[in-house]
Amino acid sequence: MKKTIFKKFLTSVIFVSLLFQLSACGYILHPERRGQTGGRIDVGIAVLDGIGLLFFLVPGIIAFAVDFSTGCIYLPGGYAAGPDVDEIKVVQVNLAELNETTINRIIFMETGLSTTIDLNKALVCKLNGSEEIPEKFAGLHKSDKITFH
Repeated sequence: MKKTIFKKFLTSVIFVSLLFQLSACGYILHPERRGQTGGRIDVGIAVLDGIGLLFFLVPGIIAFAVDFSTGCIYLPGGYAAGPDVDEIKVVQVNLAELNETTINRIIFMETGLSTTIDLNKALVCKLNGSEEIPEKFAGLHKSDKITFH
C-alpha cells in the first residue's frame, strides 16, 4: 500500500517538474524573441533553464540549447539584433532650437524617460532621409566608436 502511494507521489512530482521545465523555456514564454542573434541575457529565463539543470540534466541542457539557438534567451533590443525599423521615430526640430535642453525635452515627451544628453559626446551623422536610419544604425553597430545599451 505504501509503495503504491509513494509511486503515485513520485510520478506526480516528476510530471509536475517536467511540466514546469517545459513552461520555463524562453521559446514557449517569449515566442516574439525568436530570431534574435545576441544582446543581454534575460536573467529570468536563464534561471528557469538553470532550475531545469538542477532537477533534470538533459531537459535543462535542451532548454538552454533551444533558447540560445533561437535567441529567445536574449532581452529584446539587444545590439546584435539591430534596431527595429518600426520602433524608430523621426522627430523634426528647427535647427535654431536644437540644443541639449530641447533634445532632453523631446526624449522625455516621446519616451517618458528622463535623461541628460551631453552633446560633447554625441556622434553626428548626416542623413538624406529617414529611410537611411536603419542602415546608419547597422553601420554604427559594427563600429568601435559607439556602444548601444
